[in-house]
Amino acid sequence: MLSIRDLSLEIAGTPILHGVSLDVAPGKVFGLVGESGSGKSMTALSVMRLLPQGARLRGRVSLGGTELTALDERQMCAVRGARVAMIFQEPMTALNPLRTIGEQVAETLVVHGAAPRGEAMRIAREKLDRVGLAADRFDLGRYPFELSGGQRQRVCIAMAIALRPAILIADEPTTALDVTTQAQILALLESLVREEGMGLMLITHDLAVVAGMADEVAVMREGRIVERGPTETLFRTRRHPYTRALLAASSHVPKRAALRSAGAPPVLEVEGAVRDYPLGRGAVFGARGHFRAVDGVSLAVGRGESVGLVGESGCGKSTLARAILGLEPLQVGAIRLEGAPVDAARGVPGALRAKMQVVFQDPFGSFNPRHRVARLVAEPFHLVGRPPDWRDRVAEALQAVGLKPADMEKFPHEFSGGQRQRIAIARAIVIRPRLVILDEAVSALDVSIRAQILELLADLQGRFGLSYLFISHDLAVVRAITDRVLVMRAGRIVEEGPTEAVFAAPRHGYTRQLLAATPRIPEDWLAEETRHGA
Repeated sequence: MLSIRDLSLEIAGTPILHGVSLDVAPGKVFGLVGESGSGKSMTALSVMRLLPQGARLRGRVSLGGTELTALDERQMCAVRGARVAMIFQEPMTALNPLRTIGEQVAETLVVHGAAPRGEAMRIAREKLDRVGLAADRFDLGRYPFELSGGQRQRVCIAMAIALRPAILIADEPTTALDVTTQAQILALLESLVREEGMGLMLITHDLAVVAGMADEVAVMREGRIVERGPTETLFRTRRHPYTRALLAASSHVPKRAALRSAGAPPVLEVEGAVRDYPLGRGAVFGARGHFRAVDGVSLAVGRGESVGLVGESGCGKSTLARAILGLEPLQVGAIRLEGAPVDAARGVPGALRAKMQVVFQDPFGSFNPRHRVARLVAEPFHLVGRPPDWRDRVAEALQAVGLKPADMEKFPHEFSGGQRQRIAIARAIVIRPRLVILDEAVSALDVSIRAQILELLADLQGRFGLSYLFISHDLAVVRAITDRVLVMRAGRIVEEGPTEAVFAAPRHGYTRQLLAATPRIPEDWLAEETRHGA
């Protein structure tokens, strides 16, 4: 259905792709894996003909007999969304913040003349229901900023499947999703492939997802496909060293020292935290209802301790994180950082804010796109005063997360999604805080860079006695990096305990559900040394 032959791409004279060839068959899933910057997304954008100015494309891209590289822009507009659709990696940049989610899903149908506006809105409702955004909580009049990262990604998926295209390109479609929602979305995509005869190109850094879904896999590095073949065969044989390195990194466990001392006062204390949000107005002159995002949560994080917080999108994890950071007030409860109260309603002193930093889930949304990296990473210095050697310290932080000092002069849009997340981590550690809240800090990173970042976090914790509150939907990462784990559901902590104990013998049914939904590479596909992360 989709055939790519000898595809090469240059942008402003810089080679990006080198002779890429692959096929996506009807009713099949083709997995494309590799590190950030390897050319996976540029391959997809070449198919969609969504390339920047100065791009020079050579080779053939054929869709059902139609040569896409020979079409002009007007003809491609008729193809995009109808015959080939794409789910982008960062939902907030793919959605219009000024239009409702119902309008944006319906837009695909209206633009292609598939349905009048009224019918298109009805179909939009069906598609949103199918991707897990039920009408009782997510009406068509909601805006993207009212949704979590995972919920926004589901809107993008609904947009992409609105016209049931022949080819669906999914670029990290489940990066922002928790494991149970990820399982639902992947099952949905798989059912569309099998039932509708749709071809799916699945671009991801999650090798376990590829192992569970793809019929065929290609491994990409520096713009070239270095290995490809049927999924099970590729995982079992792993002929190329780079493929072996990716599989080893996917199960990497960083070396961590036991830092927490018994009896020492905690760095962070949360007691009975409650956070409500008002809902829409009810009857005329009636009182407004409310939604309880955080419902009586209590927790503590010791000095040098890593605590994991897991749960589905919308369960209250990020809301709790914002309250801890003093960005949102609590209705009930108390938060203390090294014994000092954190009260957003009364204001948080700069000296106290300097003791805690955060890495947000969406790095692009947390950056000013007009500022260079040097200024972005140096932002925390305003809390304590910018030191004379601030540029040296910014360069050191960038090197620590795998970037170059020369990157200080670039803008955020010049980096891939994974690279932008590394910049966000550099900004969080540059001031050496006491507590770092990592809200899906490695969700956008490929496995090899993720392994490096986890090692970096462990190293920084050992050197500076940092405490981490690690919010993630990736249970494998939580297991690798945390001492204790808390499981959150509908605003409440339903289970907590030492990480290994919770993973080995979960007591709550919801915890067992999360673990069951986590994708895994079959044990018999991996050699002994790869299974143990060597």
